[in-house]
Amino acid sequence: MPSVSMTVNGKQVSGTVEPRTLLVQFIRENLHLTGTHVGCDTSQCGACVVHVDGASVKSCAMLAVEADGSTVMTIEGLAGNEDVLHPMQEAFRDNHGLQCGFCTPGMVMSAIDLVNNNPSPSEHEIRDWLEGNICRCTGYHNIVKSIAAGAAAMKGQKAAAE
Repeated sequence: MPSVSMTVNGKQVSGTVEPRTLLVQFIRENLHLTGTHVGCDTSQCGACVVHVDGASVKSCAMLAVEADGSTVMTIEGLAGNEDVLHPMQEAFRDNHGLQCGFCTPGMVMSAIDLVNNNPSPSEHEIRDWLEGNICRCTGYHNIVKSIAAGAAAMKGQKAAAE
């Protein structure tokens, strides 16, 4: 069986996996990081979105061996501090961008990738970007509102860091 090694949430990890092991399985079952959800197993819902080398990826559509040597960020690693939420997470909380919460980790990870590529997305651009993420509860209005607020907060965070 092949072994994989990658950096997940800033920590070097490794493990032995079957060649067919999906990245989402490795994250959840080997690393016990259960914030990344499995919703459909067909890459349709987006609940499993993580960042691989800085880009959002549906981890149910990527093999763990494909991520060998990569840097992976999951929802658990976003804030870097358990007491402080990432600005996008705060925006989802403050703008009621979640209901049951099942899709939320994937939505947040997708939204951060959008904002990293487009710091001031329009409502239309947000809705287009989320096309691969399904929420069965909210109707998307508050999710879009949350992402717009998160984008503004992230812009302020970047300005403060400069």
